[in-house]
Order: sequence, then C-alpha cells, then structure tokens
Amino acid sequence: MPTQKMLKEKTKSAADVASWVQSGDTIDYGFGLTQPDIFDLELSKQKDRLRDVIVRGTLSVSARQVIECDPEQKHFQFQNWHFSGYDRKKSEQGLMSYVPFNFGEGPEIYRKYLDVDILVLKTTPMDKHGYFNFGVSNTFARACCDVAKKIVVETSTAIPTCCGSESSVHISEVEAVIEGDNAPLFELPSAPISDIDRQVADRIVPLIEDRSCLQIGIGGMPNAVCSALAHSDIKDLGIHTEMFVDGMIDLVEAGKVTGKYKQTYRGEITFTFALGTQKTYDFINGNEICVSLPVDETNLPSKIAENDNVVSINNCLQIDLSGQVASESSGHRHISGTGGQLQFVRGAVASKGGKSFMCLSSRFTDKAGNPVSRIVAGLAPGTVTTTPRSDVMYVVTEHGIVNLKGKSITERALALISIAHPDDRETLMKEGCERGIISRRYW
Repeated sequence: MPTQKMLKEKTKSAADVASWVQSGDTIDYGFGLTQPDIFDLELSKQKDRLRDVIVRGTLSVSARQVIECDPEQKHFQFQNWHFSGYDRKKSEQGLMSYVPFNFGEGPEIYRKYLDVDILVLKTTPMDKHGYFNFGVSNTFARACCDVAKKIVVETSTAIPTCCGSESSVHISEVEAVIEGDNAPLFELPSAPISDIDRQVADRIVPLIEDRSCLQIGIGGMPNAVCSALAHSDIKDLGIHTEMFVDGMIDLVEAGKVTGKYKQTYRGEITFTFALGTQKTYDFINGNEICVSLPVDETNLPSKIAENDNVVSINNCLQIDLSGQVASESSGHRHISGTGGQLQFVRGAVASKGGKSFMCLSSRFTDKAGNPVSRIVAGLAPGTVTTTPRSDVMYVVTEHGIVNLKGKSITERALALISIAHPDDRETLMKEGCERGIISRRYW
C-alpha cells in the first residue's frame, strides 16, 4: 500500500488513540523532547475510566498531565528513567518513581525485561519514504518500538531530522499518527559560567591533548571547558558523547573539531540525544556530520573505549574521602539519575590514552545560607554512589586536581583534602582520622 494512503488511514485524533488505553496497561512516553503532549492531555481527560495505568517517561521538559490530573495516583503511576527539575519536584511529592539503570543498557533492558502496550513518541512528520524520524532523542526509542504492541507517533515540524542509525520508524509499523501542534521545542539555555567553573576548566584543559575524543556533560563547568577549549591552541578533537549541547557547536565553529583521528565514525560527531537551545536543534537538523545513535552504541564502555584518547568530563554533587562519587541523590532525595556517567568513566579509562574528570565546586551554600563542603568524610545515609571509588580517576575543584588511580585510602583522603576549601581541610582531616580513614601516622 502506498505510504500516503497508509498515512491517511492511520491518522487519528489524540482522543481516539487515548481511548485504546485500558486499565493495567503500560504506556511509554519516550525520552525528553520526544514525549507526547497532545496525547498526554487527552489521556488525562479519560482518567475516570482508568485504573493502575503505568506511564514511563524520561527527562520531562514540561508538566505531564497524567500526573497533574491524578494527585492520589488512583489512575496513573509515572515511572522515570532520569529526572528533570519538574520530575524531581513530582518525586518529592510522591508522584513519580525513579527506575535505576545505566543509560547505555536501556535498549537491552527494554528488549529483555519490559512490556509496552502502547508507545507514544513525538517525531518528525513522515518523509517521502514513509519514515518518522526520532530526531533529538534516539536513545532507546527503536528498542521500545521493537517490543511495543502498538506504536503511535505524534508529529511535530519542530523536531529536527537527524541522520544516524536506528533513528526512525516506518508507517507500516505504526498503529496511529496524531498530528501535533508543531509548538517550538523546549529550550535549555546554557548554564552561566562562574569564576569557579573557569578555575576548574583551567585545570582540566592543559591535560587535554590534540586528537582527544570528548564526552562532555551539562552545566556551568562543562560549558567552561568548552569555552576554554575553543580559545585554546588544541586541534583535531573528536566528539563521542551521549548529550549534544550548545557548547559543542562553539568548538566546531572555532575549528577545533575534525574527528579525523577517531577510530569509530571518523570525521563525525556521535550522540544519542540533544537538549539545548534552538541553535543546537538547527545545527543537527539534516547535518550529516552529526550522527544520532541508539544509546548502547554511544554509552556502553566497550563502544566508548574503541576510540583512543577519550576524555570524559562530568559533574558530581559530592565525593567522600575514599573517592566515592555521588551525582544523583542527596540522602534519600533523588535529584537526577545515574545516566551515562559511570559508563563514560569506565569507557574513558579503558580507552588508550583516555582520561576521566570528575568536577565539583569545593562548597555549596545550603538553604540557610551556610557554606557546606562537597568533599565529605562519608556520604550521608541514603545518598547513592553513582561512580564507585575504584573507578574514579581525576577529581577537580577550583583548588586543585588530583588523580586517585593507584592511591591507598589514606593517600586518597589526603589528596582530596588538599583540593577541598581551605576552611574545611582541618575538619576533614580530623574526621578522617577519627573514622580511621587516614592511617595512624597522621593522627
């Protein structure tokens, strides 16, 4: 059957598609910018006929109406793979539950362990060949399609078309097409760069060599690294990352990225999702240099390590004196998720010439206005260890940089104390000695 005829027959209203949902079903909303909006609203309007519907989503960029309409969770239960600011607030209200996982394992988890009754994804409109492109969020979308009993797309002309692998679904596979509202995509402005961010970046950049292959996370510190690299003498960088952000465009435009020394996808920028400003969405739209891949291709350590000189740069919330890194929770309060941090740390360290950097400010200010050290003797009860101490390489604050590889617990503690805020070092030394973290000769 010609694709245009199939499209006409399969185009449905969001209300009609929502009527397919039955009590006890599992509905998947996909990732970030590709979560549906019109369908979400229509499903919320039908709540009274439904009970115990599980809705899965990731990194919500706007309010989810199935949550807002159901404060008692009688109708919908929302499960989330990685929290945004909105998701965090809903979790604190008891309206969302986090699903722990390493990001790169997502496709395998779907294919082996999960059931999906209806998958609803926001995609590009159908192209002339009958394909709907996943655009900004490849991640585990194809795997979810493979296991879903019904696939529904909510189209949007705002979604960029991304070149890549496993980055689309064909009209023949789709049960229904909902014509979207084509609203502009949510934009995440680049975080402002503070003096502390610049100081951290200034310690990292001298250790990045020509021909390095970069993975850079999100936030002020990674932005500062991109800015410093753009103004450095470094050349022939490659990019193999999970998240494509605005700062990477600055590197490309500064002539720092050629990718010609990458071992995989030579000359190309590889990523699994994008989140930034319209600048990013315009840059990746139809750009053959930017290759969108499923997350097991970008994030599994074995895939990462196929490139030489991988440099992984990530933020964290806290680190204890033995080197345990907490990046996703503060006590029992869940903040974000494991994401790809651990896998990129391991992939970078396994890469020939690779380096992993864990960045943090030495202090933060609590709600009462008091300065609190991010380097602590021990993590608070409930705080999740995102990256085990055995995996951590470089740790960087505005006061210094240390490499924990090969160091004993005492040596690690002393090294970390040396890059803590000067006003916190005496207390950390005392606590380290009292807890037996630091050997007796230093008591």
